[in-house]
Amino acid sequence: MFSVRVWDLPTRVCHGALALLFFALVLSGQIGGDLMVWHMRCGYAMLSLVIWRILWGFIGGYWSRFSSFMSTPRQAWQFARRSLTQTARLAGHNPLGAWSVLAMLCCLGLQAVAGLFSDDQISTSGPLTALVSGAWVERATQWHTGPGKWALIALVVLHLGSIYWYQRIRKIELLKPMLTGDQVLEKPTQDSKDSAASRLLAAMLFLLCALAVGLIVTSSAP
Repeated sequence: MFSVRVWDLPTRVCHGALALLFFALVLSGQIGGDLMVWHMRCGYAMLSLVIWRILWGFIGGYWSRFSSFMSTPRQAWQFARRSLTQTARLAGHNPLGAWSVLAMLCCLGLQAVAGLFSDDQISTSGPLTALVSGAWVERATQWHTGPGKWALIALVVLHLGSIYWYQRIRKIELLKPMLTGDQVLEKPTQDSKDSAASRLLAAMLFLLCALAVGLIVTSSAP
């Protein structure tokens, strides 16, 4: 058995931060009131992380790059059929997990962007509502508070259910590699780059993403 650095530290931090922000956003959105200020702040942080993760998918550690794990729908279907009877320990995301990552990033990004244009007609409105017509604000609000929210909740429940399936039923460890970065495999394979230089690059990239989101948020300020 071989221990391989699969998840670089920036990817692990992003994964944990996205999870915490998701639950904070759901909780603050449901409670409302004064917590809506924090709901919006968490939304800006979420959007920054999604943009960062997309960019990191091209320049990050090997197993964090889209090119290392994206699959075709046919490959995902074939893997799903095999996984019912076979136990396979693959480095990084499996073909089904790859599509889960893509769906999660798309839904998180769309939900965050919709929030920028949403208005609850009570006390809270997105910072960019003045840039579009009332009809578009209404569409964004309906998506943000309806289908967008429930689609994300469904994806998270599916994600947690998949983790349980692999951990308890298929006896494949998923949580520990995401916490430590290292995955135990039967064959040696390429390590993800996780040096101090790459971590510094990731931090600088996130600061740029956060700055970009901040500029977008304040672009409609009088």
